[in-house]
Amino acid sequence: MRSTVRRSLITGTVFALTTTLPFGIAPAVADPTPDSRHLPLPDQFTVLRTGSRGMEVHNAKKRLKDLGFSPGNLSPLYDSALRMTVWAFQKANGLKPVDRIDLPTWQALLRPRRIRPLVTYGERERAEIDLRRRLLVAWRDGKPVLVTHISTGARRPYCEKGHCGFASTPVGDYRVGVRVPGWSTGILGAMFYPVYFNGGIAIHGSTLVPRFPASHGCVRVPLHNALDLYRFLQPGTPVYVRRPEAPTGRAMRVRGERRPRIPKARPVEAPHRSSKKSSRPGRSTGRRTGGDTGGRR
Repeated sequence: MRSTVRRSLITGTVFALTTTLPFGIAPAVADPTPDSRHLPLPDQFTVLRTGSRGMEVHNAKKRLKDLGFSPGNLSPLYDSALRMTVWAFQKANGLKPVDRIDLPTWQALLRPRRIRPLVTYGERERAEIDLRRRLLVAWRDGKPVLVTHISTGARRPYCEKGHCGFASTPVGDYRVGVRVPGWSTGILGAMFYPVYFNGGIAIHGSTLVPRFPASHGCVRVPLHNALDLYRFLQPGTPVYVRRPEAPTGRAMRVRGERRPRIPKARPVEAPHRSSKKSSRPGRSTGRRTGGDTGGRR
């Protein structure tokens, strides 16, 4: 009992101190922080996992939110939303995504890496999608405001319900087009607040956002981030999709990168029919969405 109280007091004190420091949000491409700058950590930090509950969980959620990694609600429960938020934070800080907040993750929370843009010519308000790390970063006024874990195209052929294709999320520069509120159901499944940016390919909330590429081409995001992204991604907002190479030694700077013209949002082609809007998955929205694939989930 005494050690538990001591651990809670130490954790609360450290977070009270660190949240007052001018940290930046950590990016899809980051520079490592020198080990010598890491703050000393007490060895009483608890490893937190799904199902953990208490003030340490609340403090971790608050810290993640301050850094731009939205964990949903700030309850003291380690839920599925926090689980996927921790994945995003770990990936952005060069850590392997695991189902726990361990000592390396606590260290990164105290001294996070700084997020850097994927493109040097990006507009001040935009979305960047890192296909290698499976991270989406929303930027406003040149600063990252939301970093989320994603699952993208599985990069394999598929045939489902009589529809065949290749599951891929293409690299390129796009702009937001059609946006559909609420749940929408197409040939390949249900989407929550889909935002189309490349024909039938959309950024949308999903109940299944694993740590590996699993979609038919769409960019799946956790449900708790879907509405915030829908509000942020207004029609015409640039969406930059990249597959950067894995870093080898020192981070390489992009030189001489020219600013190409971003095409206008492509219209949704061959839309499928949906029935009525619903607040539950598996029901359609009463709007026409999708592209030549009827929307790729």
